[in-house]
Amino acid sequence: MDYSTLKNLKTSDFEKAADGYRAVSDMASAAKDALEQRISVKMRTSLSGSAADAALKQLRELAKDFHYTQVECGVLSTALNALASDLQAAKSKLDAAVADAEGDKLTVEKNGSVTYPEGGDKYQGKTPPGGTVNGVTDQTAKALHRQAAHIHPNPYFARALACADRITAALEEATEADEKWAPKLRKLKADDDLTVSAADWVDAKKDTGGVREGAERYLDAIKAPPKHGDPEDNAEWWKHLSADERDAYISMHPASIGALNGLPADARDEANRTVLAETRGQYEMRLAALNKSEPPEFEEAGARGDMKYSQKWLDWHHKKEHLEAKLKGMQAIQDRFDRTGHDGLPEAYLLGFDPDGEGNGRVILANGNPDTSHHTAIYIPGTKTDISTIGEDDGDTPSDLKRSEYLWGESGKLAPGEKVSTITWLDYDAPDNIYRDATQDKFAEKGAPRLHEFLEGNRSAHQYATGSHGHTTVMGHSYGSTLIGDTAKTASWNETPIPADEVMVAGSPGMQAAHAADLGIDPKHMWAMGGDWDDWLVRVGGKNVGLGGDRTVPTDTEFGGNIMKSDAGGHGAFWDKGSVSLKNQAAVVTGKYHMVDYD
Repeated sequence: MDYSTLKNLKTSDFEKAADGYRAVSDMASAAKDALEQRISVKMRTSLSGSAADAALKQLRELAKDFHYTQVECGVLSTALNALASDLQAAKSKLDAAVADAEGDKLTVEKNGSVTYPEGGDKYQGKTPPGGTVNGVTDQTAKALHRQAAHIHPNPYFARALACADRITAALEEATEADEKWAPKLRKLKADDDLTVSAADWVDAKKDTGGVREGAERYLDAIKAPPKHGDPEDNAEWWKHLSADERDAYISMHPASIGALNGLPADARDEANRTVLAETRGQYEMRLAALNKSEPPEFEEAGARGDMKYSQKWLDWHHKKEHLEAKLKGMQAIQDRFDRTGHDGLPEAYLLGFDPDGEGNGRVILANGNPDTSHHTAIYIPGTKTDISTIGEDDGDTPSDLKRSEYLWGESGKLAPGEKVSTITWLDYDAPDNIYRDATQDKFAEKGAPRLHEFLEGNRSAHQYATGSHGHTTVMGHSYGSTLIGDTAKTASWNETPIPADEVMVAGSPGMQAAHAADLGIDPKHMWAMGGDWDDWLVRVGGKNVGLGGDRTVPTDTEFGGNIMKSDAGGHGAFWDKGSVSLKNQAAVVTGKYHMVDYD
């Protein structure tokens, strides 16, 4: 970049362009929300038939377009702000060098060279003449300049060299910024069609990575999240960021922001939806490539020509099943987004997502905004829960996502006019095998710190949004109740054992304690229910393998909590619509204790 260009450069023009792209990103986000949360909802509730279904499908595709626009324009805005930051740093150095030159009676020429006047002691009746010097940035050349300055008879020579070197360094820095950002900005160009493909989302993730690498100076100027901070520290950090700084962090670090406990639900949801879309694109492309490279299924084994499965095919098939299972879970999350409005379902908030996190995958999905709800219930599923099955009904038994939805619906009936949020929390490695894994405490012990931090984060986010903690219930099904017990034990001496108002369990094999009070839980706010058939076997089995302290589980009177009536005919039937079990859960969630039917 030449001297005149940098001297006359207005970095505010780039910042205005960045503001423009940010405004487009915000408008796209608003349009996406309008399509998903209002227009589609009204269509579902007022129209039916094949034409309506086709229209809804088109609206979902249009919402994808707006989401992609939102993400890419957010990246562009950050890129332009980062470019402006880099150029402004160079321009500030140039302006400072020019000001110092003018203060020393030097003249900066149009090409960036510096002219100095005559000066110094006369020699043979003549004053040392003036001249013009060009700056250098090479260290060897700069050393030679310094030597020349020491012996030059004109004192202005040394000052001119110093200013010229500074000007040249500023121009070089600006040139490097220009050369760095020009190709990055050229790459931020979408296809000229209206279809957002898997490849588009993969490209969007690459765009983000490229901009993030180049935007180090700009991002470093933004205060980073507290290292090893607790949820309250995270909430405080977020509170003091400007809107532009928040947008930059969501654009550049969606996975980190989406996983940060204590941040507002809408910020985490925006970040995680981006991660979901980009990850889904990656997995779809990997699966498509894998399907094109299927090796032979069988190979000869032994001299008789017997056939057996080839190891290459088995490895290929395993990878294929893995990708298909993860994509199935991602589709289940999308299906929940698409169900907004069905049976009055509120907007969904994706508070955590990682398809391979914690072994089984990480999914935290809320019905309604927990930050502003009067009542919040966090549901922790048990054995065999995996991202691939989290949205899958097991016969007549509703899926883990549906259980939270049904609980939301029943709770809303008991508390009309009050906001309710129910959350499915899968952020631990749930046991995969009932007999081999679920008899051990190690899975609950490992996941307990994560649950405790999430509960603390839920409280902090609610506190910052409303000024109060709200009313929170943490509910564990089966092995999920064991996790709650370990969560109470993992709390340090100055922390609340369970950062919630109510603890409720269903089909619990034990909470690693003989009494609710042993876990720091007020027995008045400890609730338990059991079911028939296989649920009875789970509870008795928990006593025998040691998950219940002193062979005691929460449905035993010795445990000290409230035992509620249940008409669940099996281990997964506590959420059947219209059941006594579901109504009792809703009564606890909404604080309507007088409506609880005790056993």
